[in-house]
Amino acid sequence: MKLNQLSDNKGARKNRIRVGRGIGSGKGKTGGRGVKGQKSRSGVSGIRQYEGGQMPLYMRLPKRGFNKPNRAQFVEVNVGRLQAAVDAGKLDAGKKIDVEALVEAGVVRRAKGGVRLLGVGELKSKLDLVVAHASAGAKAAVEKAGGSVTVEQAKGE
Repeated sequence: MKLNQLSDNKGARKNRIRVGRGIGSGKGKTGGRGVKGQKSRSGVSGIRQYEGGQMPLYMRLPKRGFNKPNRAQFVEVNVGRLQAAVDAGKLDAGKKIDVEALVEAGVVRRAKGGVRLLGVGELKSKLDLVVAHASAGAKAAVEKAGGSVTVEQAKGE
């Protein structure tokens, strides 16, 4: 078999319907939109939630809650992910590990408002961590391995 003998299965590739190309095509004139009316025109979007002048359901329901527009966002890192980075040689267990070190090692992509340390996974290395937040389980895991966790005030808090 050669490259020029390869072909797709029958019916695997289907040509798209070219709408509005004459009545002989079967999709000409009105282009499959039927006849007249708002739905046959282009640019109609809000017709699905329109209820004939009745107050729409989404406006009848009460508004709830509040989303703080400038709330601090944190990058979540599990202790198991830190151990994997140490094992791969990306993180130096002897140095202090902060946000910049984690970004440089590729553990987190960007700093955002700081790092929140979570306790999923197992930690064997002794690490000296500086983070914005740490869960109780994460602190316990780091201290069990002989390391320390320093919680620093994050920017935007």
